[in-house]
Amino acid sequence: MDKQPPSIFNDVIGPVMRGSSSSHTAASVRIGALIRQCLSGPCRYCRVDFDPGGSLASTYHEQGADIGLAGGLLGMDLSNPELIKALEIARNNNLDISFNITSFPNNHPNTYRINAAAGKGEEMEFICLSTGGGMIEIQRINNLAVSICGDFHETLFFFHEDDSAALEELGQKITKLIPGYDYLATATTKNKGLINLKTGFKVEEQLKGLAEHPKLRSIITIEPVLPILSSKNCRVPFERVEEIISLAEKENLQSWELALRYESARGRIPAAETYNMARDLVRIMDESIRKGLAGTDYSNRILGPQAYKIQAQRSKLIGGRLTADIIANISAVMESKSAFGVIVAAPTAGSCGTLPGTLTALAADMKMDQDHLIKAVLAAGLIGILIARNSTFAAEENGCQAECGSASGMAAAGLVQMMGGSVRESLDAAAMALQNIMGMVCDPVAERVEVPCLGKNIMAGLNAVGCANMALAGFDRVIPLDETIKAMDSCGKMLPPELRCTGRGGLSLTTTAKEIYKRLNKHP
Repeated sequence: MDKQPPSIFNDVIGPVMRGSSSSHTAASVRIGALIRQCLSGPCRYCRVDFDPGGSLASTYHEQGADIGLAGGLLGMDLSNPELIKALEIARNNNLDISFNITSFPNNHPNTYRINAAAGKGEEMEFICLSTGGGMIEIQRINNLAVSICGDFHETLFFFHEDDSAALEELGQKITKLIPGYDYLATATTKNKGLINLKTGFKVEEQLKGLAEHPKLRSIITIEPVLPILSSKNCRVPFERVEEIISLAEKENLQSWELALRYESARGRIPAAETYNMARDLVRIMDESIRKGLAGTDYSNRILGPQAYKIQAQRSKLIGGRLTADIIANISAVMESKSAFGVIVAAPTAGSCGTLPGTLTALAADMKMDQDHLIKAVLAAGLIGILIARNSTFAAEENGCQAECGSASGMAAAGLVQMMGGSVRESLDAAAMALQNIMGMVCDPVAERVEVPCLGKNIMAGLNAVGCANMALAGFDRVIPLDETIKAMDSCGKMLPPELRCTGRGGLSLTTTAKEIYKRLNKHP
């Protein structure tokens, strides 16, 4: 299958979610939702294994992977207000779910090995990944290789035995009955076979002509869980920095217009619909700030409400209204997140405060309307797709530079857009912002996404302001954005696992951090 170009609304700005971590809570909900659709009925048994060498082993509970998976298995969506109670609801619905730390072969720090069953039905085994920012992949089902990321309608045909002739025969029937399919892949292992069909539409009536095949064991259909669907012949107007600059100068386009054209092509949706999707995200961002400033309440966290303190102490603060509002707004979003409120991961939940907090503060300071914010968010998404294409947003892979660093670069580009800067200036602002945060580690205190996450979000926002001003003033960014992203990716991969969201290095191991962990987890 062709590698799909990243999507702004899949990979970069989103998901709309509750919970502290997009790579834990949101990804787990999506994994649970896909597994639920594979079972013959409501899930009654689920065993989840995490390898002790990965990130999930030490952080799955504190960052909500257990809650998210239970919620997904129960059919909850990412913004369901009952998600926080998912484990309790699972028990009340006779869902036996357990989480275990045990060694097994894997090649990613966010790997789930899951055994699940519906009632007395056959138990199924899944190997799943959380790849950052709420993005996921199921890599194996019952030891058969697949690649299911939630961006297609999937139809799985399981065979009783490894029979290449039967696979070929059914494959030919599928191509005749469903001519508009996108991809068809086969997999075999001892005594088992699988055909995986990917389409951009539901496959129902067509299956009636296939279900009676003598060697066919079962058919499973899975609906997508991502907002933007993929397609075989997906063509986007650009993929590299030089292509962005060339198109911008040829057609006199702004950054937000380039992003709008890209996402409309990526999702095969009208530009007006794409713009309205961005409008909805801005509305949710605004709401998360408003609720955070009003004060949030959630017992199992390190920090209580603090955003209001900026307003209360404004007279003694340095930097004027804009700086104060950036700090207050970023804090408000982070507090909404930590209280299981609804936020937009941008590009992750761990970095969700930087982009909305910084852009909304500037909009208020300059008395700009909502359309300025929408265009700024789209311009930020333009930077995000370049990072997603060439690196990752997962701190478990590349440290906090992948999360707050990326958010800072995106915010810098959004600020330039708001101030009427050029596409080149947006790209340069993003490059400088990423250069300044390269190598930043992820060392969460008490394995929660609060400290030093809040401070890093605020630093990322203020860094974005500085770099936007430098770019608008004509400063030399020296290293171009594409080279900066590649260097950032290489740098992140050099970080030891202890400094990549495992709770095994940095501030995570301080005496105070250990005491906080014991207090919040009620250890003796």
